[in-house]
Amino acid sequence: MKFLLESYGCQMNMAESAALENELIHAGVEKTDIAEDADAVIINTCSVRKSAEDRIWGRLSFYGHLKKSKALKLIVTGCMAERLQEDLKDSCPYVDAVIGTNDKLSILSYITDDRLEKAERYNFEKSYYQDGDYSSFVPIMNGCNNFCTYCIVPYVRGREVSRPVEEVLDEIRFLERKGVKEITLLGQNVNSYSYDGVDFPSLLKLILKELNNIQWVRFESPHPKDFSSELIHLIATEERLVSHIHLPMQSGSSRILKLMNRRADRDAFISLLDRMRKEIPDLSFATDVMVGFPTETEEEYEETLSMMEIMHPLEAFMYFYNLREGTPAAKMEGQIDEKTKGRRLQHLIDLQMERLFKEKETRVGQVCKVLVTGNTRDDKSKFLGRNEHNEMFSFASNCPLTAGKMVTVKAIGLKGNTYLGEMIDG
Repeated sequence: MKFLLESYGCQMNMAESAALENELIHAGVEKTDIAEDADAVIINTCSVRKSAEDRIWGRLSFYGHLKKSKALKLIVTGCMAERLQEDLKDSCPYVDAVIGTNDKLSILSYITDDRLEKAERYNFEKSYYQDGDYSSFVPIMNGCNNFCTYCIVPYVRGREVSRPVEEVLDEIRFLERKGVKEITLLGQNVNSYSYDGVDFPSLLKLILKELNNIQWVRFESPHPKDFSSELIHLIATEERLVSHIHLPMQSGSSRILKLMNRRADRDAFISLLDRMRKEIPDLSFATDVMVGFPTETEEEYEETLSMMEIMHPLEAFMYFYNLREGTPAAKMEGQIDEKTKGRRLQHLIDLQMERLFKEKETRVGQVCKVLVTGNTRDDKSKFLGRNEHNEMFSFASNCPLTAGKMVTVKAIGLKGNTYLGEMIDG
């Protein structure tokens, strides 16, 4: 029997897909990337934005057509499956099973003997590592209690569930033995982790004690309201905690932030940025930015643009508001038309790209550690890698380098968004 697995959406989905793939292969189910060869197709879905769901509808149609010419089980899981449930099967009767976010562990039993088992709560896998990984995701919590008014996550992922401390540490020890060089701790609101009196900074301290091979620890995605002074101090003083922080902004307007139920206003966000910059050396940011939220005025949109100037993130995930049925924002008056949302988004993107290039130019000359990710496509003597700020480097080496090796590189130029580097030490 062969399976094909397609994944969409967040890093948590990717981690869960990796764990599911491991489970299937361990049980003797063979992996294939060719749809026509598959006996079972699993689509791990995302529901955060309409664009993701639209793409998935297209893939379902493709596999529905394929089922006319061959026998295969078509399984839809993940957040879109949780959101639509039986309505999805009604819309796509060729789908064999719709399995929600808590029930992914039953996919193996369904593929092998048509047995589906409902789970009472979300369960973490033993490990999310895949053979050969030098960088690995480590989910530490699932779900969200914040209920931002635009967000479907609490409804499809459920309330927050933190992974037991010893399970997290066991996985870290396993990744150490495998020679992993970088880990990313995952959660929809990762810094609200809490298990038996252990909060997120305390968990980080326990993880850091286990590290030897692992050089960098990242985490995705924190909520600004839970970014404590203790966490800031820990990042500032612990070398293996990278100083590149994904801190979602969403909007620069206090009124819009309140409508979003983000629990912090513009001044509080700026204060947090100031405290972090004051304490953490060589700090850089990634962020999420939404435009076109219901009732957003041009003046409030301009506040978001000005906040981008204050934050000047190296990475920005920019999008316009997508109406998600079942969320409070979907029922709000003052929905912004698509043309206005599109115009605001494009202007935001243009400004960010212009600002980013200027910022990157100022960073030419930096000397930093770079994690090798592989060869360039056109020249096997040149390598690609990224530093702790997630900036890409291209550089030459006289000796072969393997993915996952740490080297020291000086940025001597810039081509697009990639630094041209000179290797100093390998």
